[in-house]
Amino acid sequence: MEVFTEYRAQIFEAFWTTIQLTVFSAVGALILGTLLAAMRLSPVPMLNWVGAAYVNVVRNTPLTLIILFCSFGLSQTLGITLVDRNSPTSIDDSNFRLAVLGFTVYTAAFVCETVRSGVNTVPLGQAEAARSLGLTFGQNLRIVLLPQAFRSVIIPLGSVLIALTKNTTIASAIGVAEAALLMKEMIENTAALMTIGIIFAAGFVILTLPTGLFFGWLGKRMAVAR
Repeated sequence: MEVFTEYRAQIFEAFWTTIQLTVFSAVGALILGTLLAAMRLSPVPMLNWVGAAYVNVVRNTPLTLIILFCSFGLSQTLGITLVDRNSPTSIDDSNFRLAVLGFTVYTAAFVCETVRSGVNTVPLGQAEAARSLGLTFGQNLRIVLLPQAFRSVIIPLGSVLIALTKNTTIASAIGVAEAALLMKEMIENTAALMTIGIIFAAGFVILTLPTGLFFGWLGKRMAVAR
């Protein structure tokens, strides 16, 4: 465990970056994914087509390619950095925010399909009753469909969050100082390959296992009685 003692501060800092990537990306993906789900359920054909095209294209595009596009395409080619260029930490901040953008764009497609599947569990009669009362599509979605849909898909959303946590390792491809990048540096600097692998595997288990257990408990507690 000498390796852990030597790199303890860097390991905690790297996993803190992983947690931040996960939280910010999860919030963004939940918002964007819900909006996409509304578009896919919309009675407006154009919105429905745009939502479906987004989901099909993004889900079939490798995440690494999306992250690299955010870094090289947006930052280096188009000059979109999302930070103040005069900041002394502008490069690191830009890489981090562009990684969050990439994870948000990618994960939103899976959130969209998860939420849409939850809406499909709501009995059709409830939506028809809401329309008969004069509710608009937006009101029907906000008051009747989405509240029940989210309660139905809490556990699948937890699975999406766990997958997002593990996917954050790809941020190392653009230099974000999260767990995977530190693990790569440690392996290059020491021969304790097995120990390093166990340390980082344990770290991700500590992050994801409680998440799965919490969402499992919450899903059962909030389940909609049918």
